[in-house]
Amino acid sequence: MKRKIKENWFQKLEKLHPYQTLVYLGMVGSGLIFLFLTLAYMYAIWGHNINQAFHIPFSFWISTGLILSSSLVVERMVKYYKKDKMKYLEVSLWVTFILGILFSFFQFLGWRALARMGLNFTGIPSGSYLYVLTGIHIFHLIGVLIYAIWLIVEVHKAVKDPVKDLILFTNPFIKMKFKLFVTYWHFMDAVWMVLFFVFWFTF
Repeated sequence: MKRKIKENWFQKLEKLHPYQTLVYLGMVGSGLIFLFLTLAYMYAIWGHNINQAFHIPFSFWISTGLILSSSLVVERMVKYYKKDKMKYLEVSLWVTFILGILFSFFQFLGWRALARMGLNFTGIPSGSYLYVLTGIHIFHLIGVLIYAIWLIVEVHKAVKDPVKDLILFTNPFIKMKFKLFVTYWHFMDAVWMVLFFVFWFTF
């Protein structure tokens, strides 16, 4: 009886599709960037008792609720794909896209609120890091939203054409793309939640 050899992490990495490798490496790289910038923000805020002069904008609370809601919608996408419910999948993509746009909008409102409090990009170092952290997060989110538009177009074609529906439903490559979209969206959600709690703790 042959003994099954357990694969190490490098062998598993070699079997990944190039798209999967790029996304996972991108998540690791982005995570490190956010980690170092967050540590720099907390170091910069050390000695500046800004919590007496500033408070976390209410729009940041709203944007947090929006991105959490979007994660609940995104979580259902793979299930809709497996069950070939393309219409529900299209609606879920649209809802996720709109929630992402609204999240970005309330982030800008949060920046305006911070500026009115006197916490500007060119002010104290901690303020600069705050704008950089939220700005980089929005930049990453915009990239995912652009990808969501491509998925919406593909799914809409499948809804209108039974042949394309069959191709989309049976194509493992497309399924992988949806899984990567869901994974990266949850990653962006998790990054924002960490940033939000860091801001909440330091304000």
